[in-house]
Amino acid sequence: MNNNHVAAIMKTSPLTTPKRVLCAALILVAATLSACGDKAKEKKPGQALASVNGEEVTVLQLNEELQRAGVSAAQQDAASKQLLQVLIDRQLLQEAAAKENLDRDPKVMQAIDRARALIIAQAYLQKRIGSATKPAPAEVEEYYNKHPEFFSNRKQFSMNELVIPANDLTPELRSAADSAKSLEEVAVWLDAHKIKYGRNQVTRSTADVPPQLSSKLLGMPKGQLFVVKEGPRAMFISVAEIKDAPVNLQVASSQIEQFLVNRKNKELAVAELQRLRSSAKIEYLNKSMMPDPKAAPTSPAGAGPSSAVANADPAATAAPAAAAVEAAPADNASGADKAALDRGVAGLK
Repeated sequence: MNNNHVAAIMKTSPLTTPKRVLCAALILVAATLSACGDKAKEKKPGQALASVNGEEVTVLQLNEELQRAGVSAAQQDAASKQLLQVLIDRQLLQEAAAKENLDRDPKVMQAIDRARALIIAQAYLQKRIGSATKPAPAEVEEYYNKHPEFFSNRKQFSMNELVIPANDLTPELRSAADSAKSLEEVAVWLDAHKIKYGRNQVTRSTADVPPQLSSKLLGMPKGQLFVVKEGPRAMFISVAEIKDAPVNLQVASSQIEQFLVNRKNKELAVAELQRLRSSAKIEYLNKSMMPDPKAAPTSPAGAGPSSAVANADPAATAAPAAAAVEAAPADNASGADKAALDRGVAGLK
């Protein structure tokens, strides 16, 4: 098998979007599931395009891949040949896995069961809630006007970072950062103590970070340091520049429309789950696992990247600078409207 085909199996197709990659992965699991249930070969519906050790690869399978890859008409022929090879390689891998009884591996079976449950749950939600109607222009404009921080009054922060492992953020280093007057002084201290670090220049906007952090950044003098902890790493950050980066209604409209549709879909899905829960008998056999009555409701099943249900809060996908910010005493924007919009309303997707 050549490397191109291996990459294609892992990614489904270079033409796929991140959402479609997950869908394609689930389809692969579903195909494996059908093979697990019955070893006997059954003739597949649809015109056969190829045969792999007697197992047919059909037009229906190829069409499914093309649809999920979002292939344009102009790319249809080339993509069809490529995806047929992907299907052949996938079948070979599936057969090889079956020979080694990997389809009976408990972890594999558990993953298949989970994927199957997600697919069915998602299909139910999509059937029940369908797709929300496109919002009226007045609704789009209203959202635009209610959130000037995301659009008309959007600010852009240019920041410099020193990135270190979080374990190296010791009290001694914190003290040194507190007394440092610049990011370079922190770098000198790190060099002297032989602590490895990386340098980054990043651009964020008032739409990329939560309002609390945004307000804090806007109030900071240029060059002031602050510390951000994010998982296994910590960052010393200073704001190099703050400038206006407005996005007009014409440019923002399409993504606001999509956001409003996604939000409506989420509301419908939550309502459907509440209906199902109200009519179901749910008993917690382990009382310690009972949810807190004050806790927020769980997300609808299947609410991953490929779901019809999307996050309704623009601040929910905030940039890394949103995490655990501590103020210390001490992808660059092009400026084009489209690029600004992609960052500025990333949370609306």
